[in-house]
Amino acid sequence: MRSVQRTTAAGTSTSLLRDSSLVWAASGVVGVSFGAVAVAGGLPVWVPVVMSLLVYAASAQFSAVGVLLAGGGPAAAVATGLLLNTRTAAFSLAVAESLGPGRARRFLGAHLVTDETAAFALAQPDPVRRRRAFWISGLGLFAVWNLGVLAGALAGGALGDTARYGLDTAFPAVLAALVLPALRADPALRRCALPGAALALALTPVVPAGVPVLCALAGLALHRRLAAPGAAA
Repeated sequence: MRSVQRTTAAGTSTSLLRDSSLVWAASGVVGVSFGAVAVAGGLPVWVPVVMSLLVYAASAQFSAVGVLLAGGGPAAAVATGLLLNTRTAAFSLAVAESLGPGRARRFLGAHLVTDETAAFALAQPDPVRRRRAFWISGLGLFAVWNLGVLAGALAGGALGDTARYGLDTAFPAVLAALVLPALRADPALRRCALPGAALALALTPVVPAGVPVLCALAGLALHRRLAAPGAAA
């Protein structure tokens, strides 16, 4: 019995590693872009590297560096990053049970919560697989992101204009692939996700990056209403 359980667990881990590799690849590419943009803009190598280790939030990091490179002070950069990263509070509540028991585990897990890690974990069909998916994707994503940032920072301005490579499309494409199965399986989720997506698209041209995702969480209120007893089917 134990050998069967070990075999099943190994197969699950292999499957999750294979699926996570798509997210890791996108993260590494965008990490290289972030490191290169920061150093090419005049920041020392250590700034994007330390920021990626301690902050670990792509949109918040890009926005904070943009503020610094535009001449804004550290306080404005921190405020921008905090605003854009508030959406992870909702993600943390959604994946809290996937972190497992223990204060140290929850502290580390909280640092690993990202859009991609939360989406990957919540796409799994059962609690055991969700917990394993969270830690596999979270630890791998953290490692690849930071290695990518270091590589980009060391490359400096050698990559030229990173926007021409279309790197900004990598994460959205991966996230769409992660959430599509859940949207296909749950009609109520679709009815909540579509208004949220429409709101995010409408706000994208007029607000900073990351804020549309935060505003799209308004769809959660609709989900609660649909899930309430007696709600219309």
